[in-house]
Amino acid sequence: MLDVKDINVYYGAIHAVKDISFHVDEGEVVTLIGANGAGKSTILKTVSGLLRSRTGSVTFLESNIGGVPAHKIISRGLAQVPEGRAVFLQMTVEENLEMGGFTRPGSEIDPGLEKVYDLFPRLKERRRQIAGTLSGGEQQMLAMGRALMSKPRLLMLDEPSMGLAPILVEQIFDIIRTMHQAGTTILLVEQNAQMALSVADRGYVLETGRIVTTGTGADLLEDESVKKAYLGG
Repeated sequence: MLDVKDINVYYGAIHAVKDISFHVDEGEVVTLIGANGAGKSTILKTVSGLLRSRTGSVTFLESNIGGVPAHKIISRGLAQVPEGRAVFLQMTVEENLEMGGFTRPGSEIDPGLEKVYDLFPRLKERRRQIAGTLSGGEQQMLAMGRALMSKPRLLMLDEPSMGLAPILVEQIFDIIRTMHQAGTTILLVEQNAQMALSVADRGYVLETGRIVTTGTGADLLEDESVKKAYLGG
């Protein structure tokens, strides 16, 4: 579904992503793990069209999307839940969700809302509430629900557990499992390596902009170097 080949991304003179190649097959959960500054979020932004690679290619559903504007990439079926959630704070929960469906025909908005409310009952309870008054966990649910309104073929999640209490982290990852079981393909960037690898079919470990290890989620959970670096083993 997604094939990234030999991308190199710079911030000015800083070489943030170095010769990165990876793929995501339909129906998979694939995770990118690594320390802060390893290049994980930069990779997602490059895939979703917010940043440009100097080299290589990004192919989504057999079409090269390198150079395609971000808003057009969404309409092709690729959505990103940004780091830090970035919900529209002055709008209601339901208005935020409706914004997520801006690329879809009007006839799909109400059915889309029902699906999101089935997945996130808390959002249904708070659908008239101003998004800025929600808790961090509720805002994360809203950001995920907003992305789902675009009916993505591939959903990219950037640090969904950031800043959340452990019980909310469990809830968010339960929702990720539910979305996966419902058929959503997911590319997950996450600092909580234990949780990420527990839901992932496959994972890639990044260090300073390079992939250093790859394997199944189960294998990486047992890998001694990964345990030592990321799992407190």
